[in-house]
Amino acid sequence: QVQLVESGGGLVQAGDSLRLSCAASGRTFSSYAMGWFRQAPGKEREFVAAISWRGGSTSYADSVKGRFTISRDNAKNTVYLQMNSLKPEDTAVYYCAADRYLGRTYPPARQADFGSWGQGTQVTVSS
Repeated sequence: QVQLVESGGGLVQAGDSLRLSCAASGRTFSSYAMGWFRQAPGKEREFVAAISWRGGSTSYADSVKGRFTISRDNAKNTVYLQMNSLKPEDTAVYYCAADRYLGRTYPPARQADFGSWGQGTQVTVSS
């Protein structure tokens, strides 16, 4: 099992940027694909972005494509989500997640593909 701790959330204005971080411990972080999901009030949790274990392949939800960038630093056991041009509709609790399976060469996008989750960090974007 891997432990995940998110940080970097906060209250910003529309158009601002934030960088979320997710620190991992407990197993070989570098061997697992990682993802970010979010859950807005009254809505189901949804996929945001994912990155393969080596970082060479990424995927994004259409709603964030071109604005958000996922990256990872395997030496620091950390995955990041750079969020630019934030919109009020980006307001949500953001969760980091680790793949269930070792060495997946493509970044998964289904919640069922991820076996470990962080506690979440709140991002609020005011208009």
